[in-house]
Amino acid sequence: MKANANPIRRLLAIRGMGQVLTVSLGLVVLCLVFSYINPLFLSSRNLHNLSRQIVPILLVGVSQSYVLITGNIDLSIGSVLGMSCMISATFMTKGVNPWLSVIVTLICCLIIGFLNGFLVARCKLPPFIATLGTMTIARGIAQIANNNYNTDSIGEAAATFREIFYYTRFFGLYSPVWIAFIVWLFFNFILSRTRTGRHIYAVGSNIEASRLSGVNVNRTVIFAYLVSAFCAGIVGLMTTATNGMGAMDAGNMYEMYAVAASVIGGVSTLGGQGILLGTVIGAAIWSVLQNGLQFASAPVAIRNIVIGAIVIISVLLDIIIRSGRWHFRQRKPS
Repeated sequence: MKANANPIRRLLAIRGMGQVLTVSLGLVVLCLVFSYINPLFLSSRNLHNLSRQIVPILLVGVSQSYVLITGNIDLSIGSVLGMSCMISATFMTKGVNPWLSVIVTLICCLIIGFLNGFLVARCKLPPFIATLGTMTIARGIAQIANNNYNTDSIGEAAATFREIFYYTRFFGLYSPVWIAFIVWLFFNFILSRTRTGRHIYAVGSNIEASRLSGVNVNRTVIFAYLVSAFCAGIVGLMTTATNGMGAMDAGNMYEMYAVAASVIGGVSTLGGQGILLGTVIGAAIWSVLQNGLQFASAPVAIRNIVIGAIVIISVLLDIIIRSGRWHFRQRKPS
């Protein structure tokens, strides 16, 4: 009995794994409920569509997870995504080589990420204010990239770009799924297996103790924001490939999606806790809810209410669990 229990105990001892197992059970229940409501939910065609719907939510979830674990937040993710979409599409419609366009676009995204980290870490701006400002800046850049117009079609010259970032299938899965898997695998390795990852958790748990123990807090926070901007930039490129053009409103509401995927998957809004495996499950739950409620013929308003309520409940439970008590319970009469 004891030998059999050890693997389970070791699994549960992994930081954040208990929350991951809990939300995984919730994901299974959701899938069973929606498949009961509409058997087409588990059809091969819908599962392929669902896998592609999960990809952008997963990547922006990785973006936000890195920043949340440091105890900060990034509100610029959706705007960086839109900026990436517009810059890449504008370059391609002007005849620039698609892969050069990709490189320049990602560099622009990383500049925004560095600016976020610099403002928060070095200038000591509250992350809400700093990233609210860069959110507006990035959206403005997206708007002026093509003189306040959506772009034309990126054309046949970008056919290979669209194949890699949207159309191609390998071993039955579309290429965006493989790209998301590689990106997730890389950043999960950094977070869980490297000194940089340990520093990210340490900064989120206790920034002053981290500084006193020799952690370069500024560099760690800047790195987290660079990861956030990079992942958002990748989703922007996928959006360009999917639409075949640049759209100035691309990425709207993606800040909400990023927070949802993170907190539903167990990443704490208070910092220092969560694993990227949970972000995968959180992104899957978000996408399954959207997709399943659509199959259940629920109105858009009801879908928004349900999903918004789940995000609030997830954050509330995180605060309750981390604080160890109910903050809103009534005082005892004196």
